[in-house]
Amino acid sequence: MAILLQFNKATVLQALRYHFIKQSEIKALMVIVNIYAIATAILLYYKKIRPELFLLGSVLWIVLMLLFWYILPWWFYRKTQLFKYEWQFSFNQQGANMVCPQGEAAWEWAEVKHYFESPGFFHFYFGPKSFFIIPKEPISFEQQHEIRGFLK
Repeated sequence: MAILLQFNKATVLQALRYHFIKQSEIKALMVIVNIYAIATAILLYYKKIRPELFLLGSVLWIVLMLLFWYILPWWFYRKTQLFKYEWQFSFNQQGANMVCPQGEAAWEWAEVKHYFESPGFFHFYFGPKSFFIIPKEPISFEQQHEIRGFLK
């Protein structure tokens, strides 16, 4: 049975935010910037540093949030045409298949290195940076459970 997948721009952008925030490099960078901001806030409170250093940490934090929460997902969505097509998605216990007039993609479940679920999507990772997202909305609850079983 083929399931018609359509990608809504707003939900795809949200899924891409989840993708970027879950990257280990980005998590580490966010932790470092937050530690810097907290340390400079404490040092500023005790008048050990000038306010410019605290301001630098605050600006850095704002820039990173804008970059990872808004700019990167928008840029990735704009650059990738895959989310603008309607896909016919089908799966069985061996793997999954997606077909649209512009092309097709197929994979076996064993090829999926890891996956996670955001509120609206399955995120399938085939390598460190190679991934695809599948919206959950058109997939029934039973089929979602079946996909989870194949991935385990």
